[in-house]
Amino acid sequence: MKKISLIFLISLNLAASYEIDLPYKRVLFVGNSYLYYNNSLHNHVKRMAIERFPSMEKEFIYKSSTIGGARSWHHNFDHLLNSKNIGVKESFDLIILQGGSAEPLSEKSRTKFMNTVKQVKGIAKKNGTRLALYMTHAYVPPDERFKINMINDISSLYIEAGKKNDLVVIPVGIGFKNAYESKPNIKLHNIDGTHPSLLGTYLAACIVYGVLYGESPVGLEYNYYGKISDQDKIFIQKIAQSTIEDFLD
Repeated sequence: MKKISLIFLISLNLAASYEIDLPYKRVLFVGNSYLYYNNSLHNHVKRMAIERFPSMEKEFIYKSSTIGGARSWHHNFDHLLNSKNIGVKESFDLIILQGGSAEPLSEKSRTKFMNTVKQVKGIAKKNGTRLALYMTHAYVPPDERFKINMINDISSLYIEAGKKNDLVVIPVGIGFKNAYESKPNIKLHNIDGTHPSLLGTYLAACIVYGVLYGESPVGLEYNYYGKISDQDKIFIQKIAQSTIEDFLD
């Protein structure tokens, strides 16, 4: 994924030099309940960004548009990416698209996802917005759709879509896999085996934050107002950073 990593060299250099002219200040998340669980992913990422760049707080505009159980093609992207329709005066700098969790599991839905990504990229470009893909995590028991190595089906689809459309892929699903391999007793899923727990959402937020701003999440103080222990926070931040480094290498 070296080609993908080059897209974010600008943000990496900006973060390293403490410049304030950040490339992603207006960000739109589009997906389903995987995003809105646990106080919504966009809120956690925004709080991390504000901690790192406090002088930019008023300029950070994070929006989230989610439909329960939605697949990628269920959203009205023409409406959403005309940012004034949802109360944002200027065009979004970035849209992060999260596909439905089952989309990688059949050839028909994989093809439809690929077509949707191409379509959304065109709509985003027309509105002066860039597109990134949010790789979902795999199911775990007791979800009846669980199967061993499901992450391979997921990651292959997102990586293929990223390569074909020259897009950044945010490797959240791989981060879940890495965390479970390193610490099998960690609880990243809700009791249903599909939705993220608070720790799962925190891991996702660390990965999104790290990819967007080229900045390691390791050392962030943000812990959702004390809801996440120091031990879990440090572990998750390190897993997030190593996942990003391995994926973008």
